[in-house]
Parts: sequence; C-alpha cells; structure tokens
Amino acid sequence: MMYGLFFGDSITYGEYDGVFGGWVDILKRYTLQKYNEGSKELILFNLGIGGETTEGLIKRIPNEMAARNSAEENIVFIGYGANDLAVKDGSHLVNPEQFKNNILKAIQEAENYSKDIYLVSILPFSEKVDGVLVASGKLRTNEEVLVYNQILKNITAEHSLHYIDFHSAFLEDKEILLSTDGVHPNEKGYGVMAEIAIPIIEKYL
Repeated sequence: MMYGLFFGDSITYGEYDGVFGGWVDILKRYTLQKYNEGSKELILFNLGIGGETTEGLIKRIPNEMAARNSAEENIVFIGYGANDLAVKDGSHLVNPEQFKNNILKAIQEAENYSKDIYLVSILPFSEKVDGVLVASGKLRTNEEVLVYNQILKNITAEHSLHYIDFHSAFLEDKEILLSTDGVHPNEKGYGVMAEIAIPIIEKYL
C-alpha cells in the first residue's frame, strides 16, 4: 500500500469547484476506480488548507507526515505560493527568500518519509486581478508568480525532485480556466490539472 500526500492551499483543497471538488479529488476517484481492477493500492490524502502559506506548511508537515505514513512508500506533493507571494499592507505574506527556506524545510521533513517529492507550480492570475488590490486587501501579480515559480524550479533541479508545471498549461487559456475570482481554477481548470497529474499517478499504480 502506498500513500500520496497533497500539501497545499485552497487550490490543492479544490475551492471553487462545485462539480468535481478539485484536481486532487479527481485523482482520488481515479485511483479508487483503478484499484478495483486489482492493481496496487494507492491512497491519496488531500491536505490542502485554504489561505495557507508555507509558514503554515512547515508547522504542520512533521505531524501530518508522521500520522499518514505508509510503511511501503509515500509520494509527497507540495503546492504553495499563491498566498505567499500576495502583498498585504505593503509586504509579501512570505517573501521570496523565506519562501525558499520554508520549501527547503518542508522537503527535508518529507524526505524522512518519502523519496518521491513533487513541487507544484503556482498558476497564473487572471488579467482582472493581476496587480489589483482585491477586497481581502491582497495584491498579486503574474510577475511575482514567475519569481516564485523559478525558486521552485531551482529547488527541483538542485535536489533532484519533480516539478509539475501547471503554469504553462494555464498560461494561454487562463481566462477560460480560472474562476470568477481570477485566482482559483474553475471546474474546467481543475480538469486540466487532473489530466496532467493522472500520468504521474499512473506510474505508481
């Protein structure tokens, strides 16, 4: 038996998808169907928390990993940045340097239990919220997305991890794939994410 642990914010959790419940839940249903055909059992846990930054991640990852640790194999997915890069009252919730340190800390923790770690890219934002101060007092820019994604790419390369590039998949069609808030995917967007992630999951089935 194997465990797949998905850490992240509301985009991991699947917010704004009233149809499928988000990309991780689509994967969860997919693996359950596959298992019925007598293949290897892979159990997926959606550990996404809306609004969370990497500050929250490093506080909880030791306990979450210890509580959901498969003796055989664990696959860990880490998807953060959309909240970290948000500017509120003039400063990032988590600045790039701190973001990098937090991701490295989380990886170190995950490596105690897993040899397969995937870093998930941050999605682009819709034109209507790019550089706009929204009601929550947060300001996000697509320029910052590139900066934070580059940090994730560098860490992936330096530590021989895997990078899931949802950003490229959304870039051209972001206005169709994002929900009305311009930050979260809609059900179509989450469907695209699941399509990209299914071949990754397939490798373990």
